[in-house]
Amino acid sequence: MPPLTIKPTTSTLPPICRSLLFYQPENVMKQIVRIALIGDYTPTVTAHQAIPPALDLAARQLDLTTQYQWIDSELLSPASQLDAFDAVWCVPASPYRHDDNILQAIRFARETHIPFLGTCGGCQYALLEYARHVLSWHDANNAEVTQEGRAVISPLQCEMVEKQGDIRLSPDSRIGRAYGRDAIAEGYRCRYGINEAFRDAFTTAGVRVSGVDDNGDIRAVELTDHPFFVGTLFQPERAALKQIAPPLAIALLEAASVR
Repeated sequence: MPPLTIKPTTSTLPPICRSLLFYQPENVMKQIVRIALIGDYTPTVTAHQAIPPALDLAARQLDLTTQYQWIDSELLSPASQLDAFDAVWCVPASPYRHDDNILQAIRFARETHIPFLGTCGGCQYALLEYARHVLSWHDANNAEVTQEGRAVISPLQCEMVEKQGDIRLSPDSRIGRAYGRDAIAEGYRCRYGINEAFRDAFTTAGVRVSGVDDNGDIRAVELTDHPFFVGTLFQPERAALKQIAPPLAIALLEAASVR
């Protein structure tokens, strides 16, 4: 079947299916960026509904054309297939059907310097991957999946399911520069987050805490030795459902365009 052609400004289309890639002929585009959306697409998940329009709105603002493809966790092996993309977005709705494939994909993006954004579950798994392969905590685990080993991802003291929260950003961080301010409010749908007991170990190893809530708990992280590697416990993509281009979607496409 021949490829479908759309422009990134089309916001009325339904979310693309997990195996479909959108193309735009080269002779009518200013620039193309290719985004891999890794995770298990579910049409009822609000964040999954929001991500395609988030990319469309960001592309419109930057005058870019995007090609984006959902890749289910079960189809993520080998991770090297991600080298065909300009950026990787690890989407919410975890645990994933094949957690190990997600972790290997995140590792590939981190080690090969592909721009990476992880939101909600994507942020949690980015820290879990870092714990296992940089800190060498082979027993690092997600408490939502198992109670064995080191619970790098643990239950939040206060659940943030369909709630909005205030976040303070480091102004000189990548996420701070993306938003252009040091205080934001964003929506969540999560019961688990980064275990604060391991905060010092992460920051000593090179993870920067770039966003915290009013209690000082981690809400956003990034890697300082990577062109663009950002994780947020909140879901910035939800802004697109109000026809607002999410600043982090814009920042991701900017990073992708210069990869």
